[in-house]
Amino acid sequence: MIRSFGGKVPKVHETAYVAESAQIIGDVTIEKDASIWDNAVLRGDMGPIVVGEGSNVQDVSAIHNTKDIPVIIGKNVTIGHRVVLHSCTIGDNSLIGMGAVLLDNVKIGNNCIVAAGAVITPNTVIPDGAMAAGVPAKVIKNLTPEQIQANIENAKEYIKLSAMYKEEK
Repeated sequence: MIRSFGGKVPKVHETAYVAESAQIIGDVTIEKDASIWDNAVLRGDMGPIVVGEGSNVQDVSAIHNTKDIPVIIGKNVTIGHRVVLHSCTIGDNSLIGMGAVLLDNVKIGNNCIVAAGAVITPNTVIPDGAMAAGVPAKVIKNLTPEQIQANIENAKEYIKLSAMYKEEK
């Protein structure tokens, strides 16, 4: 379902894919080749949410924010299944693992991985090229060029998959 709220209408690029069961509400922008999968909720009723070009938000993820603190997802980002994002920023070519939670004012750099199940506490900054894991999460290592490329390839696979879903409609 795509619906307006408070006079704000979601903006979905014509090449983006939004699953029928996803909820896209209010001040949400979904850029070129991005995809939003089944039962994901992007609730832009308190502030803006931007899903960058080529990024994907997988099944049952929830994205919301505190008033006046946006959620910004960069380009070629993978948001894994059942992730919670709240008033945070994620840099390009990053992967947020299944079940991770990112809280207010978190900033994830470019080319990062947040491990499955990690909890990134408020105001945490994860630098470019790092992997963060744990509860609460901390940086555990720097990524190799191969791991960074795998993040990009994963996002590209979701662009292909979403195109297949759009053809099936």
